[in-house]
Amino acid sequence: MSLFVFFPFQHTLTGHSGKVLAAKFLGSTFLVTGSHDRTLKIWDLKNRSCTETKFAGSSCNDLVTTDSFSFISGHVDKKIRFWDVRTADCTANEIPLQGKITSLDLSKDGKFLLCCVRDDTINLLDLRQNRIVRTFRNDNFKVGCDWSRVAFSPSSTRIAAGSADGSVYIWNVNGPLETVLKDPNGSGAAVTAVSWHPFSSTLASVDRAKKCTIWSNA
Repeated sequence: MSLFVFFPFQHTLTGHSGKVLAAKFLGSTFLVTGSHDRTLKIWDLKNRSCTETKFAGSSCNDLVTTDSFSFISGHVDKKIRFWDVRTADCTANEIPLQGKITSLDLSKDGKFLLCCVRDDTINLLDLRQNRIVRTFRNDNFKVGCDWSRVAFSPSSTRIAAGSADGSVYIWNVNGPLETVLKDPNGSGAAVTAVSWHPFSSTLASVDRAKKCTIWSNA
């Protein structure tokens, strides 16, 4: 599998043997990628080469970076793994959940981790304690695919997630479901990803029917 990096021109980083579902900058000159070949790779963008391969033992669906040395990955084997590039192996902490991890998102202050899980729940982890402090669920909310993306709002006070029936669910981080967004003229296709505008309450969602919807004042 190849990655294209503009630094300052297009270059291909080759090394993964399976599809790559996640890539995040690790500091200013390094990149970390997660693949279904069950590895995580660290790339030096200046030298355009892989400097390290970490063997997770499970396909990676998503990852987030917490600083220039550390990152967290979510896997098909239902585990969240914590990594430090300064050590050879996964750090001692692995958190098991009740289903495949489809996506991760980090709060703006870096203290909380949002995890979308294939058991139709969204879990909020306090990274200072490495434990789940809240679980979001609803009888009608169903995670639509193994790579369904969830997102914190810019203020990290709300979360958004797409459902298998084409709806977008928005919860307050303190627990209550605030609203369910659904286009009455939509196809009902599963929503696979959501993203908040960085400076407003506008929300974008995309679905398996190849449609992007913009929700103003979500």
